[in-house]
Amino acid sequence: MDFDKDLDELRVKLAAAQAAVKAAATETHAQIRERVDEASVAMDKEAKAAKAEAAQASDQARAGWAQVKADAAAKVAKAKHDIDRRGDEFDADMAESDAESAESDAAAAIDFADWAIENARVSILTAIDARVTAKQKAAAIRA
Repeated sequence: MDFDKDLDELRVKLAAAQAAVKAAATETHAQIRERVDEASVAMDKEAKAAKAEAAQASDQARAGWAQVKADAAAKVAKAKHDIDRRGDEFDADMAESDAESAESDAAAAIDFADWAIENARVSILTAIDARVTAKQKAAAIRA
């Protein structure tokens, strides 16, 4: 068996995993979810290949492989659950942000409405004054 080759393959996989983790730190929930799905497919593919090899091994090896596979499936399920939970937290944060934005818009609309009412009052009083002045001047001319 060529252990150096196996260790080199493990180094490559570790580097890929580290790169994926580093990249995921800046990705969206959907992008991370896609990464998890791709990793799950790759893991399932490798699991099938290893299972085929394990089928040729002893019963003890098969039992060990079954445990490894069960552990891996549990870890993937936990990772998906954690991602879903983080997605729910992200959704809650976004909902909070949307609520704050809506409240800010409402406050701005109220401020604008307040200004519009005050502007209307001044405009109406100015119009009434202009009409009264016009009537007074017209009456003065007739008098």
